[in-house]
Amino acid sequence: MAKVSVYNTEGKEVEKIDISDDIFGVEINETVVHKAVVAHLANKRQGTQSALTRSEVRGGGRKPWRQKGTGHARQGSIRAPQWTGGGVVFAPKPRDYSQKINKREKQIALFSALSAKVQDGKFIVVDKFDLEQPKTAEFVKILGNLKADKALVVTNEKNDNLVLSARNIPTVKTLDRVAINVYDILKYDSLVITKDAVKAIEEVYA
Repeated sequence: MAKVSVYNTEGKEVEKIDISDDIFGVEINETVVHKAVVAHLANKRQGTQSALTRSEVRGGGRKPWRQKGTGHARQGSIRAPQWTGGGVVFAPKPRDYSQKINKREKQIALFSALSAKVQDGKFIVVDKFDLEQPKTAEFVKILGNLKADKALVVTNEKNDNLVLSARNIPTVKTLDRVAINVYDILKYDSLVITKDAVKAIEEVYA
């Protein structure tokens, strides 16, 4: 088992803990990580885009002019795609973009992302966040102490004061341990995680 330092909110090391090599020290599988990120982004798409085809646009039932003798190109409807106000040729319609990834692949991708942060020295364990009330300035100071400006902050359980303190910081996102995902881990430079959340993840995947 590897050892990592645990810091307090002042950025001082308070102890060292063991972390599981089966979760935080695996060989990084870039192929599966890529697959998980693509699936995550695809599943976020609403798929509600819609436009009208020429058969759905109102009007255009009458031929605009006779076939021959006018000097104009022949036309069958003023709602044809080449007309202003006409239908769209291959109009987008609502569809489901979601992709499935099996449980084992999702797990391998998560372990790879976590291991990458540990290897890069961007895995910061905090003993706990004691915020008596929402204070953005105080939370910014804590992140400065931890040297984590662009960070994903993960707690074991939802911490309302922490969430409210961080929501106005554009480079920071907070999640509870259940919602942790590969995309967010890779998106942010640092992963700031509480000691309780580390132990909970190890228990879940033990």
